[in-house]
Amino acid sequence: MCLFCKIVNKEIPSTIILENEDFLALEDISPKAPSHILTIPKTHFTSFNDVTPQNMSGMTSFIQEVAKKVKIDKDGYRVITNIGENGGQEVPHLHFHILGGKKLSWGNF
Repeated sequence: MCLFCKIVNKEIPSTIILENEDFLALEDISPKAPSHILTIPKTHFTSFNDVTPQNMSGMTSFIQEVAKKVKIDKDGYRVITNIGENGGQEVPHLHFHILGGKKLSWGNF
């Protein structure tokens, strides 16, 4: 079982920002911005290459809800997913980074 599946199953503690039946948002343990939240589907998908369009439609509205909850929706934020080793994916479970809370520069984080 992967790290994020263990978090979903509450086997590993995390700071949960928002949760519903299908998705979970939690604070990143190594933040790259004042607000750095990971959003994950509760269903295991290894990466963006494996996710269904139906699941992504739910993820879209969930990410928007998270941004509103942490009050970065008005000033702006960035949503990133890494795919595979060359894309920088470290945990083999689809997840999106939501970064905000300051003016973000572009480059490696």
